[in-house]
Amino acid sequence: MDDKRNMIAAILLSVAILIGWNFVSEKFFPTPDKPDVTKTVAGANGAPAATPATQGQPSALPAPGAPAAAAPQAIRPVDAVLAEGQRIPIETPAIKGSINLVGARVDDITLSKYRQTIKKDSPAVRLFAPGGTPAAYFASLGWSAQGIAVPNANTVWTASGTKLTPTTPVTLSWANTTGQTFRIEYSIDADYLITAKQTIANTGAAPVSASSFALIDRLGKPTDPHEQDSWTIHVGPTGYLDGKSVFDTDYDDVEEAPNRTVRYNSAGWLGFTDKYWLAAIVPAKGERVTAAISSPAANNYQTLFARDFTQVAPGKQVSTTSRIFAGAKEVSILSQYQDDQGITRLSNAIDWGWFEFFEVPIFKLLDWLFRQVGNFGVAIMALTLIIRLLMFPIANRQFSSMAQMRLVQPKMKALQERYKDDKPKMQQELMKLYKDEKINPLAGCLPIVIQIPIFYALYKVLMLTIEMRHQPFILWIKDLSAPDPLHILNLFGLLPFTPPSILSIGVLAVILGITMWLQFRLNPQATDPVQQQVFKIMPWLFMFIMAPFAAGLLLYWITNNILSIGQQQWMYRKFPALKAAPAK
Repeated sequence: MDDKRNMIAAILLSVAILIGWNFVSEKFFPTPDKPDVTKTVAGANGAPAATPATQGQPSALPAPGAPAAAAPQAIRPVDAVLAEGQRIPIETPAIKGSINLVGARVDDITLSKYRQTIKKDSPAVRLFAPGGTPAAYFASLGWSAQGIAVPNANTVWTASGTKLTPTTPVTLSWANTTGQTFRIEYSIDADYLITAKQTIANTGAAPVSASSFALIDRLGKPTDPHEQDSWTIHVGPTGYLDGKSVFDTDYDDVEEAPNRTVRYNSAGWLGFTDKYWLAAIVPAKGERVTAAISSPAANNYQTLFARDFTQVAPGKQVSTTSRIFAGAKEVSILSQYQDDQGITRLSNAIDWGWFEFFEVPIFKLLDWLFRQVGNFGVAIMALTLIIRLLMFPIANRQFSSMAQMRLVQPKMKALQERYKDDKPKMQQELMKLYKDEKINPLAGCLPIVIQIPIFYALYKVLMLTIEMRHQPFILWIKDLSAPDPLHILNLFGLLPFTPPSILSIGVLAVILGITMWLQFRLNPQATDPVQQQVFKIMPWLFMFIMAPFAAGLLLYWITNNILSIGQQQWMYRKFPALKAAPAK
């Protein structure tokens, strides 16, 4: 058996795994069944708790079939809407924005540390936007109650405090005409977590039954192709619901569900995730809530959790605590909130997938290297070197096995000629030969097989983690998480068009093809003419396949190829038989 045949099989297997993993995972590793969307989640008194539809219901929490964020009003620019009305500013080192005193909505959040593009004058990333704007997206808190008026989306709240900062909380209050006062005390940390203490105080003559809730409304899906749901990256509704992280419910699933609602019996947190950003509502640690993900109307989506109804006696008050995460999915921040705030599996807001156990260590090592060298491109190259050093003993065995295979080529050819009409006997004799010569014919494939999870892990790290976003390398590579911007077909940007992805051959892709070609040239030539042709074409085929991938991924592969070439040269001196011409 020729060692090249093994290598071809391994490469084809690699491509199959990278391209077909989604099919394979659904076929052989089915995800648990989705929750019963027809089941009613009831509160203590039997009223639906996940979708409160009682008297005083805020319009942001619609009755079935009524839009939430898509209120019947003209769509206007964000700046025009923000200039109107009464607002309490929000300012921390990480975010800026405001709370709308009409409805007590947190509907204005921009992320100070992140820009929309790599241009220096690019505006900050906007996460939340008020209703009546093209991408309305906001968080709300409220109450459902029976027989009394509760605040709604049109309620004008009174504020004590002028700005919400990590050192200055703000309390909003409103009272109805029957003796109930409602308060929301907002506080915020230096990162992305807003804490809201909701209180209903009953000074009336009779007890009241009330339930508090929190929700996030979103109008529309992401329009950027790089921000849309795919088999490798989940974008859409997510959370830790019914004891598991939810990545199998997308926008279409919610729209197609009965009553356009998917209900859950428990929630650790839930919200909407984009590739790099997360908006989530979180109950108090250990608190029992019911939850729902719904689509009240076309192109309008909502996540909500609600508490059981509670009796509030005259002269008493009841307080509950909700939290709102609105920010970037920074690995360290998510892990900190998970550990310190007790937000179960919040770090899984990053869709690591099946190989989380391998991807997270790769990320941590890469992030540590970046902090040491200050450049993510250099960190990727250093990571590649570390991986090659760790794999050196395996590569050593690979080359040793290849050398042994070349030495026994004459005996293999003789057996193939002798038993050419008896394939089972030929295979039997070949296996005996391998055993006698102490050769493992699959040893040459092992380094390639090991590279598959490493390659996939780095791919996910580059695609998922915001730490890699907009990180420059050198010269024209300004964003290692994006494809190489210099395309040959448009003369490196001189011609005013962008080639399709399959033809977007950049400088890094060409270098990748050349280094792979050199690597194959250093390998002993295969005896089979078909294999020779395959190995002549393969470098240039991979050049086209890899061109649309992130520049950081190409940098990893190029560095790996260069190190492999150097290692091959060294191993050839150690195993001269590798360069020996194959026996005729």
